[in-house]
Amino acid sequence: MQIREVVKQAIAAGYLSLEAENEMQKIFSSAKCDLEDLNAFMSLQLAAMAGRVRQESLESMKMPNFPDRN
Repeated sequence: MQIREVVKQAIAAGYLSLEAENEMQKIFSSAKCDLEDLNAFMSLQLAAMAGRVRQESLESMKMPNFPDRN
């Protein structure tokens, strides 16, 4: 599988699973990605920052409750 395929699925679903993140990590570590894959990965990061894609890995991390400063 190529990174661009993982990205396409994540953007279509609006969700990036831990399994998909791990798959991308394996692809990156094998150095079997090209410029198109890197561009797809950047698109995924932008979609995540814009809130169009949720990341399971971030959702599983619990943020501490900070007191309201008002």
